[in-house]
Amino acid sequence: MSSAEIEAALSDEPEDELVRVELEESERKRRTGRRRVIGIVVSVAVIAVVFVFALPRIANYRDVWEVVQGLSWPWIVGLLVASSLDIATYGPPWVASLPGLSYVHATRVTLASTGLSMVAPGGAAVGIATSFAMLKAWGLRGRPVGLAVAVTSVWNQLLILGVPIVALAGLVAEGGRSRTLELVAVISLAVFGVVVAAFAIGLSSARLARRVGDRAARTANWLKRLFRRAPVAWNGGAFARFRDEAIVLIRRRWAFLTFATLANHLTVFLVLLVSLRAVDIPRSHVTIVEAFAAWALARVLGSIPITPGGVGFVELGLTGALVAFGASSTEAVAATLIYRVLTTLPTVLLGLLAAATWKAGRAPPSQVSESAG
Repeated sequence: MSSAEIEAALSDEPEDELVRVELEESERKRRTGRRRVIGIVVSVAVIAVVFVFALPRIANYRDVWEVVQGLSWPWIVGLLVASSLDIATYGPPWVASLPGLSYVHATRVTLASTGLSMVAPGGAAVGIATSFAMLKAWGLRGRPVGLAVAVTSVWNQLLILGVPIVALAGLVAEGGRSRTLELVAVISLAVFGVVVAAFAIGLSSARLARRVGDRAARTANWLKRLFRRAPVAWNGGAFARFRDEAIVLIRRRWAFLTFATLANHLTVFLVLLVSLRAVDIPRSHVTIVEAFAAWALARVLGSIPITPGGVGFVELGLTGALVAFGASSTEAVAATLIYRVLTTLPTVLLGLLAAATWKAGRAPPSQVSESAG
């Protein structure tokens, strides 16, 4: 049904208000579906351009495959160990932000949300919805879960934005330079400052939090009235309570949360570093600092929401950075693809498994009561 037909139907003032609501809901779903289709088409196009046209121009896939086939067994074992360490660090940030949640449950929810965000249309939104659904199925709900989602998201973003700044400092100290990294570091520093300032302001005053919450609730209710939806159940008081709980959580858990989030990110870098050495890219060609700088750039590119997990952008950006630092084209592509497979494929497979079995193994009552209280 077209927009004109809907407007005509609405202008006739149908007797049953339900008809009006159904027409508006149908139009909303049609627009949402169209945006999803466009997003999928754009994602597929970007991925195809990178893997079919861009990367083959950098290195022949046949030569890359020969490099991969030449991996020795010790390096294969090293790659598997590094990948396992990466997966092992998925759970601790959630354990830190949601007291009472076990390491096993935290790992399962992180794998499921991350895996689905990589393959399902909607990306991060699907991942967050999955986290809430799994925790609810285990008996964990309410403000503690929302607080954990918010805090872990902020800490992750701060790490992603802070890594290029540290990498640039290390590169300068080593006497190197990367114009691309310099630009990314400047942008990251600006965004980092905005995020920290906004987070600090939000926690600085209960009165401010209440005022912001009331205004946000009024705006949300106004938008919901346009779509004939029920008003939101929260207000400025909920924001103030959220602020108080956030302050308590951060004071008690900031060190644990920071260390857990940092470990989760650095194990990803470890996979890249082992991949570089496994394909015989020596330190004389790409140092640890240069590898860290290339990885920092890739992490920022991976946050681009155009393709799931930044597929295409990460591969092209990481390969280009490694070649610029001194790696050969073939070895750079080989290392990049190994790194991406080991940091993506296990997460997707284990994440889909965790999502399919999320109702198995509910949280013990002690965990439920502690987290939901």
